[in-house]
Amino acid sequence: MANSNSSSLSRRSACRHKRNSNPAKPLRRAVDVAGLKDVCQVAVRSLLRTEEAFLSSLARINDIVLQPLLRTDSDDQKGKEHMKLLLLLSDRYHALWDRTEENYKTLKQKYNTSESSLTVHDIYIILKKNLFLEVYTQYFTCFTNYAVVHGFDRAAKQTSGYWKTNKKMLKQLLAPSISEPTISISLHLVLHESIRSQVQQYALILTRLNENAEEVDEKNLVSDALNLYVKLQNFISQSLDEASLTKTLWGSLGSKLVSSLCIPERRLQEDSKCVPVSISTGRFERVLLFDDLLVLQGSDFRSFDLKLVWVDPVSPEKSTPTSHSLRIITPEEEFLLSSKEAQHKAVWQWKLNQVIRQRLDEKRDFPLWGKSEEGLDPCASRFSTYTFKSECRFKNAVYEGEFSWGKPHGKGTLKWPDGHNYVGDFKEGLEDGFGICLIPHSSEDGYDCYKCHWSEGKMQGYGICEYSDESVYKGYFKDNLRHGFGILKSPVSTKHPFKYTGHWDSDKKMGYGIWDDIESGQRYIGMWQNDQRHGAGIVVMQSGACYQGTFLMDKMTGTGILISEDDSVLEGKFTEQLKLDGKGKLTFQNGFTLEGNLNNKAGKDRQTQGVLNTTSKEQDYGITRRLQLGLDEFPVEKRWQGIYDPFFEFISSGCREETEESFLGIHVQTSKELRKSQEYLFCQRDSEEISGKIEDVLEALYECQDPESLQSYLQKALNSSQHPFGKLLKSLSAVFQATYSGIGANWHLLHMAQEEVKYHAWKIWEFYRNFTHVASKQKGKPLPDTEEDTEGSEKENPYTLILPLILPRFHPELFMLYMLYHEKEDAFYWQGIVRLGLFSDTKLLEFLEVQK
Repeated sequence: MANSNSSSLSRRSACRHKRNSNPAKPLRRAVDVAGLKDVCQVAVRSLLRTEEAFLSSLARINDIVLQPLLRTDSDDQKGKEHMKLLLLLSDRYHALWDRTEENYKTLKQKYNTSESSLTVHDIYIILKKNLFLEVYTQYFTCFTNYAVVHGFDRAAKQTSGYWKTNKKMLKQLLAPSISEPTISISLHLVLHESIRSQVQQYALILTRLNENAEEVDEKNLVSDALNLYVKLQNFISQSLDEASLTKTLWGSLGSKLVSSLCIPERRLQEDSKCVPVSISTGRFERVLLFDDLLVLQGSDFRSFDLKLVWVDPVSPEKSTPTSHSLRIITPEEEFLLSSKEAQHKAVWQWKLNQVIRQRLDEKRDFPLWGKSEEGLDPCASRFSTYTFKSECRFKNAVYEGEFSWGKPHGKGTLKWPDGHNYVGDFKEGLEDGFGICLIPHSSEDGYDCYKCHWSEGKMQGYGICEYSDESVYKGYFKDNLRHGFGILKSPVSTKHPFKYTGHWDSDKKMGYGIWDDIESGQRYIGMWQNDQRHGAGIVVMQSGACYQGTFLMDKMTGTGILISEDDSVLEGKFTEQLKLDGKGKLTFQNGFTLEGNLNNKAGKDRQTQGVLNTTSKEQDYGITRRLQLGLDEFPVEKRWQGIYDPFFEFISSGCREETEESFLGIHVQTSKELRKSQEYLFCQRDSEEISGKIEDVLEALYECQDPESLQSYLQKALNSSQHPFGKLLKSLSAVFQATYSGIGANWHLLHMAQEEVKYHAWKIWEFYRNFTHVASKQKGKPLPDTEEDTEGSEKENPYTLILPLILPRFHPELFMLYMLYHEKEDAFYWQGIVRLGLFSDTKLLEFLEVQK
């Protein structure tokens, strides 16, 4: 009656309003509001009645079924595991009960106090739909977990005595249509049928409300909630079906297989006995697809984590007319699943892809197969952990990182049980890119640490190795061996400290190189073969003396020359202690010579038999001082090819970025750890005025064609620690210092040093020309006013453009060599100045021929 009066009042208010302007829309709104309130009141009453019966049922089930089950006890491990599952089920049961009771009381109180003010927002199964969804999904997940492992069968046996006296009460909890089920089935039905039915009641109430709601906002709200409860119904049905199939499967398999595979959360998704497929590996007869594993069953079984399973459908062209195949790819195995029917292949392909996708998402769809129409395939790139088992280089190693189509691809970490590990880039299953590798030594407590670039599983290009004895190698690798240019330096604390700067071949010193024997204070500049001095060489001593000769397998052979501290030159055959043995020639500073036999027998003084030549030649006190070494023995173009060659390879490749990363230690990682690991790679990470990206370099070189802009650009490039030119110049200045600084600051090497600097300028000019050629080729446009002559024009050539820019890098060593070379001339000059200072003014004017 109250509802009728309220509706009449609303209609009368609407009629009064109609007499005012444009009454139609407000009238419709008033009728809708009144009608919706009536519909909400009906829905609330229906919900309260349903919930009251449901709460009563929950209380009875708890007292008659759940609590007696919880009072059972078991001493065996399996029984304890079942009890944990039952306790979790009970916990979810009470959470659902509490949530329902709490909201029921709140709604009933509001209904009793202000029934007429109820709206859609007061119906908690709408307003709190997500909370109800959560408690129901959690309950049915726990329920099916318990059912799958035959929990109800075991519980029925353990409580069989109790049910003999209480079977009638248990039967009263079941629907009348169910006839004489077993205790196990009765427990299963009692603990889910009423709860499942309640979800159906919610959907029914919302369906009626949705049919009668006309206001758009309220209708959308109700419709969204209804859709959610329909999905929940589907989820419950699918969960129960999956659990039933999985439970049946565990009952049909052998105990060994069940003990290995059976866990509460695992569900069977497909079985080759239901949808037939055969396996290309003949020893397996059955395929089982679970929500986390793919299992091949035969006399034994093989399981594959779905996170690391890829499905590649074999194209019809490659399949036989009677076979439709799927290629299954895993990190260490590949095989085919084949079926005679195309539809069977389609079922397996769809199921596999959907289960793999859900496994990667680490959650099931809602409902469990709710995204069937979307047909979402799993991503080929994945992150996972895998332990290699087969006989290969990675055997027993644990890989954690990115995969693609069954192979490590991207960033990852490999760890072996012996402590060997690698972290860095992978490509198609092999180390490729930048990586850090630790290799332990079994004989000592230490590691060799490699920080370098890799290609196809091997160290290739520039890198660093910090050895367990604290020595450090910085240079190039090839096929895991030191190869090309490199610097090896031992710690100062070692017994015989040294530093080698030069070329390597297959992990051995080979070609031109510089060896510093820090203990003896000697420097060897010359040729090497198989880790030994072999060929032409110069030995520079700390005292200023130096020797040039030929070495054979690390020993002096043939004739050589020894320049002493006083610039006298001794020619002949020398012992390892640089003592002349036999016939020789001694040239003094003034040009006098002494030729004869020099012997140094044990226990006797040096004996000399020879001819002293002081004849007619004009004395030249600088003839021996001006003697220069190494010019003919070490052609300048062959000294540092190990630095130039990678640069040429980079340009020949078309300046590809992946090649750039390894030819001079350039790496564009964002990881702070990897950036820190490259502190030796000739790479400073300071802010730069000029870009080092190769596309920017090529663009700038193409644009900078006039002399002024080109000179300005090259100056910035050569001073940059990121630009290829700057990196090259830094490498060249490093080897220049290694050769000519410190012990190598010997004036007999001045011309050799000058020759090197001029050659470096010419090579950098050549690289510049090659870069501009690559830039013009990429743009498809010829360079404007390009000079064909590699020497360049009169204004633009290596000696006018490049040499002034690079000279400051070599100036300290060159200046020192020049000063030492002219040291005595300067001494004579200053002695003359001092003597002139002693003259009287008249004598001085006469000496200068100013006044006679």
